[in-house]
Amino acid sequence: MKSKVNIKSHPLHPILIPFPIAFFTGTFFCHVLGWLMNKPGLLVTAYYLNEAGIAFALLAAIPGFIDFLYTVPPKSSGKKRAAQHGIINVVMLLCFTAAFFYRRNEGSNDYLLALLELIGVSLMIIAGWLGGTLVYRNQIGVDIRYANAGKWSEASFDKHTGEIEVASINELKVNSMKLLHDGQTYCAGKD
Repeated sequence: MKSKVNIKSHPLHPILIPFPIAFFTGTFFCHVLGWLMNKPGLLVTAYYLNEAGIAFALLAAIPGFIDFLYTVPPKSSGKKRAAQHGIINVVMLLCFTAAFFYRRNEGSNDYLLALLELIGVSLMIIAGWLGGTLVYRNQIGVDIRYANAGKWSEASFDKHTGEIEVASINELKVNSMKLLHDGQTYCAGKD
């Protein structure tokens, strides 16, 4: 099911998600290290990483929500999984947003901030697992035109008759290959 939000067949949602993943993970680690090692520079870095993570999470959510509405088949296991993926990501984003605003208060409790961030990172891992399942199991966002690309079809030839079985014109798909046991490979060209 090809993503509705794509650039030249590349789904936009998976292109954007590494940014909030990196920013939120960095937020947690910079905050904890800055707090434990008494490094104010790391605490400032955590603040800005948190801010960037929120912005990019909102940006990544837009194509994700459009794909949820228009790409994931209704009444499928993928639809339920996509809903769980989205809800968990919203709760994760709420954790990091709460941490962002709480961090701005004087005398904010580092234990509470670390807990909010730890919960957020944990939820992000669970949501990422569900997102990966949507792509690999449910084939959401996959452009099926290239589903057979790189798949092998092996054949052998009869040494007694000397006949070699080769691919017929209709047998090979675009970017697919057929390996013969004589060591030669026949590939269909690009469209």
